This record gives sequence, structure tokens and C-alpha cells, in this order.
Amino acid sequence: MKNLKSISLGIAMLISVLTFGQQKTITGIVTDSSGPLPGVNITVKGTQRGVATNFDGTYKIQAKAGEKLVYSYMGMNDEIRVVGTSNVINVKMKDDAKMLESVVVTAYGIEEDNRSYASKRDRKKGEKLAGKVSGIQISSSPNNQIILRGNTSINSTEIRKDKNYNNQVLNNNQEDYDNFIENAFESPKTAPLSTFSIDVDNASYTNIRRFINNGQTVPKDAVRVEEMMNFFKYQYPQPKDNNPFSINTEYSECPWNSKHKLVKIGLQGKNIPTNDLPASNLVFLIDVSGSMSDVNKLPLLVESLKVLVAQLRKEDKVAIVVYAGAAGLVLPPTSGNEKQTIIDALEKLNAGGSTAGGAGIQLAYKTAEENFIKGGNNRVILATDGDFNVGTSSDGDMQTLIEDKRKSGVFLTCLGYGMGNYKDSKMEILADKGNGNYAYIDNIQEANRFLGKEFKGSMFAIAKDVKIQIEFNPKHVQSYRLIGYENRKLRPEDFKNDAIDAGELGSNHTVTALYEIIPTDVKSDFYNETSDLKYTKVEPMGNNFNDELATIKFRYKKTDGDKSIEIVQIIENKSSVLENASDDLKFTASVAWFGLKLRDSKLISNKSSDDIKKLAILGLSNDTDGYKAEFIRLVEAVK
Repeated sequence: MKNLKSISLGIAMLISVLTFGQQKTITGIVTDSSGPLPGVNITVKGTQRGVATNFDGTYKIQAKAGEKLVYSYMGMNDEIRVVGTSNVINVKMKDDAKMLESVVVTAYGIEEDNRSYASKRDRKKGEKLAGKVSGIQISSSPNNQIILRGNTSINSTEIRKDKNYNNQVLNNNQEDYDNFIENAFESPKTAPLSTFSIDVDNASYTNIRRFINNGQTVPKDAVRVEEMMNFFKYQYPQPKDNNPFSINTEYSECPWNSKHKLVKIGLQGKNIPTNDLPASNLVFLIDVSGSMSDVNKLPLLVESLKVLVAQLRKEDKVAIVVYAGAAGLVLPPTSGNEKQTIIDALEKLNAGGSTAGGAGIQLAYKTAEENFIKGGNNRVILATDGDFNVGTSSDGDMQTLIEDKRKSGVFLTCLGYGMGNYKDSKMEILADKGNGNYAYIDNIQEANRFLGKEFKGSMFAIAKDVKIQIEFNPKHVQSYRLIGYENRKLRPEDFKNDAIDAGELGSNHTVTALYEIIPTDVKSDFYNETSDLKYTKVEPMGNNFNDELATIKFRYKKTDGDKSIEIVQIIENKSSVLENASDDLKFTASVAWFGLKLRDSKLISNKSSDDIKKLAILGLSNDTDGYKAEFIRLVEAVK
């Protein structure tokens, strides 16, 4: 009997030990005194694992029993919970009195009862204002400043009088987005070639996520569908030949226009082992102007760059250039194993002054060129809100400057921060024209993803000037259109012109593009066949190429090369029903569909959020970090 008890006890202890070491999914909701709290950062202490609460305060994170979860939110005390046997942990946050006293900003204006107030004029002395938006407590101080308590990351603020007057909205949105027209359908008879540059940026998706999580309408021109699709990782195979990427195509049905079809093109960059990566010569170019003083700008920027510093090796080196009214070198090139020296330099930065972005770029590239590593990873990392206002500052001036600097062989990464005055258009130009990539950092979890988990893909290019050109067979294709990539389209003659810049591909990066196809036997409401030409006759080539839907060509250069290498591949005319399509096609199609809905596209017949969600769920796989599940929740929020 004693032996039986001992055996039972031993088994119980073994199960306990095994369970203690296993990772499990923890879910819950985070609230404050007013209800659910979006945007709370939740990290597993001592690790880089982290998530943020959704618009409804819910979260999901992987953790082991015994690990500590840290819940942090600006203006509130951190909360710590130890993971135990329960898989549900709900947390209520409390105000940090000390923090609340220190966060003071000046309001722009308040409109109420047909009266307009400015924070330092017109309002009667002593007249008290109060309110709340997205967890922000608002009141007024004796010197007529508006005090915001809590998360000061605001785009538009809802303010009310202490009396029960109707709420009014104060809009201080000065964000800039480049206006563009959605790609239209084209005929392969009159436009036989479609040419574009790849785009590995995903700033648009995280920016959209910020708007939705803040309960705001997403500006139409903030939506770049290709950047939404390329935020996510897909299960494409590694390249098996000497080329730096594999090519993967698929042909299936179109979910938003039932008579149409979709062609998916997927590239998978070669995964270079960390030990084989070349040495890095990095220059952090940091905006410390007055516009960067907000909590979600310079403070978040510093914490983000610490994530990158943690990835550096002894052979890597970092210099830091800052700019405000002028530019200066605050840290000479320093070895990656001197991490504390680099972090100390970052933590000493303060915001103030105007923004001489052009001068900063000049000095950063000069520093990178002086320390250039032949065969290495030479890169400027620009971190800013893009609000340049001194010297070289217009979009045209910045384009000319960055196109000139591109010739140096130094790559560029743009990290965008903040809201309210965010200049997306300028960041997009710099990344597009400067052999670069571009990410919008809306929270520390995004910094951990882009600069930590995807460090190799974000920072180490394996191919540059990657171009795609596709020729559709008019025997099978009546009309086609490229989904997204509006600002990456090229002329047909640019494809073989090695002087024309195009996008870079990073280690283990994936790139996805979709074409919407109208087959020849379909009558569509979205395309009318052009009238017959008098002098030009285009006819399909008899019975030749009957099995071919399209021919697709790729050109790329090695990172240190000037001459392009070309690859050609055929897409067969074999379409699968959507139900039998790959999970990758289903999910990327749902993301593109959601982007088209946000842009209020006139070229889709079905804009149902429920249908978008159903398709995303059907394609939900390979989601260890929960980004795809988060996307589904964003779709739900925009019903």
C-alpha cells in the first residue's frame, strides 16, 4: 500500500514538473476604473515575448507556469502576475499619481456651444475643463494648460465641460499621406506587360492597426494593400538553387468578385544563419527635435533601439547621429559588444528644437561611408516622425537627396513613430528611393518583432533592385489588375534598365503580390473591352501556349553588384476552387480584401466584414505569435 502511495506521489510530482515547464496560452482582459483598456503592453519578464491588448482590452500570450507577466501602460502603475495553474488572468490597472503630475501638454483648441477656445487665450480664467479619451484623463491647470493624464498618444481628443454639456471633438490631426489612385483593370492586348518593384515594407499595416485600436477611422490614403499583405509570413519553401529566393505561384478564385480569379506570386528569401551574416556598420540617425517629445516618440524610440542593440555582435559597430536645429555625432563607431556604452548614449537623448532632417541625413551617410565595410551590411537607421521643417525638407528635396546617397552603397531603414503630425508620405519616399525598408513602430511589441525576431530580414539584404514583370496570355485573360503596389509600378522598359531602383529583399523575408484576373469567357461589371484598333491587330498565337496563363520574369542584383540576373517562370492555366487553395492564398486574399474595404474600393462587389473574417479563419495557420488572430480581431472592429 505504501509503495502504491509512493508511486502515485512520484507520478503526481513528475506531472507537476512537466506541466511547470510547458508553455501555455494565457488569455484575459485588462481594465481600469472606466472599463476595458486597449494598448496595454504585456511582456514575459526577462524575455522578448510580448503582446498588447486589443481595442476591447483582451489579450493572448504564450507563457510557462512560474513566469511573471508585466502589464504596463503610460500613466498607470505596472502590474505583475505570476503564471499559475489558471489559463485566464484578468488585471485591473491603477493610476500612477506621480506620473500623472508630470504629463502636461498645451491643448490646441476646444469647440463647444458654438464657441472656440484656445488653451492660452479666449477661455475665461479659472474655467475648468475635463474629459476622457482612450484612457486619457483630461483636466485644466491654473495657467490654462490642458493636463492629460494617462496615455498621451492622441490623434483627436474628446473634451467636455464639467457641466453635462454634449461632448465635442478636438481634431489636431496634421498627418500626411501620399494620395494615389487604385490600379485599374487593363487588357493584355493593349498593355501586355505589367512591371513593378517588390515592396517589403509593412508600415501601413501597423499604422492601420494603431487607428483601429484607437477607435478612429482609417484615412483612405494610409492604406497600402501590399504592405498589409507583406506584414504576415507565409509558408513558402526555401530556395533550392543558387538564387537568393524561391518563386511560388498559385491560381484560384477571387473571393470579393465571384466571377473573377486571383494569381498569387510569393517570394521566399534565403535564410542566412546568424553566424554567417556579414559584419554590420550601422548609423542610428535619431530625430531629437521638439516634435519628438511625446511619450510614443523619443521614449519609445530609445526602447526600440535597445532591442536592436541586443542583437549586435562584437564584429558589428554602431554610431549615433542626432538632429534637431542642426545635426551632430553623439557616439562614434562603437563595437556591438559594448552594449552598455551604446545604451547610455541613447538614454541621454532629450527632445527639443526644430527639425533639420536633411542635415542629419548628410552627416549619417558621411559617417557610414567613412566606416564602410566592403562586403558588409552598411546601413543608416533613421528614426523619426518625419516632420522635417528646416533646410532640405520638402518631399521633392528629400527624394533628390536620398537618390544621391543611394549611390554610396549604404542601405536605409526608416522607423516611424508617433501620431498627430506623422509624415508618412516623407518616410515612404525615403525608403522607396534609398535602397531601404520602412516600418511604423506603434508599440514595443512591434519593435520586438521588427528589430528583434525579424532582425535578419529587416537589417540584412540578400538581393537588391528586385523587379517583377508578368505577361498574361490573352487567350485566357480578358483583363487583369495588380492589387496594391501603386507607388511601386514601373514602365515596361524599366525592367531591363539596371539604372532604375527597385526594392531589396532581406534574409528569410517573404514578399507576396496578387493579380485579379477576368477570364476571357466572363462578362464583368468592372471592365469593358476597348473598341477594335484600326492600325494594330492583336491576336492570340494559335494553339501555342494553350496551357500557359502567364510568363513571369524576375530581375535582381547581388547586394554588392551592379548587373542584374534574370529568372523566368511559367504560370500554368490550372485554377483551383478557393476551398482547395492553400492557407497562404486564403489568408493573404482576406488581408487584401480588408485593405480594399478600408480604401472603399469601387472595384469590389462584396465588402462584408463577416465574409472577410470567414476567409481569414479558413486560412489561419502558422500563427505562433498570434499576428493573424490579431488581424481577425481588427476585421471584427471595423464592421
